[in-house]
Amino acid sequence: MQDTKLADVVKAYCGAYVAEDRALAEALLADDFTFTSPNDHGIDKATYFERCWPNGDSRHQQQVESIIVDGDRACVTYTCETAEGKSFRNAEFITFRGERIASVNVYFGPAYEDGTPL
Repeated sequence: MQDTKLADVVKAYCGAYVAEDRALAEALLADDFTFTSPNDHGIDKATYFERCWPNGDSRHQQQVESIIVDGDRACVTYTCETAEGKSFRNAEFITFRGERIASVNVYFGPAYEDGTPL
């Protein structure tokens, strides 16, 4: 049952990002949330929203491919397509504290335009 709850949190987090629903995203993230990517190392919640939160120029569609939950951890893979026609695939390793997201480590896949790697 907990696996289902945490998978639902991941789906809500992904949905909040696409809908640009910052209030929902903030409610899903722990107060001491950290974010790591190839471009950022362990940034805090405020910096995450400053650097990584979507803006009008980054609107995209997202398709969650899979969510695997193991205890208080989850891995989600998804594909995205930007309004400009570029596409990419990412994987995120998520840890939870209770039912809130404590950390996200994102791994970028290659980007494509019209099926051609950029």
